[in-house]
Amino acid sequence: MSTHRYAEYEDDYEEYEETPDVLDERPRRGVAHLVSALGGLLLTPVGLGLLSWGGLRQQQLIQATLSTNRDPLGIALLAGGAILLLVVAALGALSAAGPILGGLFYGVLPGVAAMAVPEWGFRLVNLMPKSDIAYGVMDFLFIGGLLGVGFLLVGSGLANALVRRRREA
Repeated sequence: MSTHRYAEYEDDYEEYEETPDVLDERPRRGVAHLVSALGGLLLTPVGLGLLSWGGLRQQQLIQATLSTNRDPLGIALLAGGAILLLVVAALGALSAAGPILGGLFYGVLPGVAAMAVPEWGFRLVNLMPKSDIAYGVMDFLFIGGLLGVGFLLVGSGLANALVRRRREA
């Protein structure tokens, strides 16, 4: 016989039946998927453009002056682009759709296309209006920067999806 003070406790709810339809119903995540996907598709190109433009400004300044002078606008553009890409990766907490779509459409696909057939890379960049941003994107595209950032965003989205799946299991 147990000496625990609740050992003799009787459950008044022995006949209670759990309703499986309430327990099995998962919360709907359509809004989270939509917000994440739109954020990934809208913020990724802006972030990549700012990052590319800031990098081009820094590169031109260093090459023109052969010094380590700093361009405050270039640094601000680099920081702004990096922060926007961080926001896209963080949208993976809502849904993996944003980082995966943004990474695929604006990083992996153009990067693979430019590496496989460089003419396609030039055609992609020619779709943009001629500006410093277009030249920065072209540099970033052909050095593999877009490909690398694209894979990082896709990886971040997949990691978030795996974590969510393990948490729900």
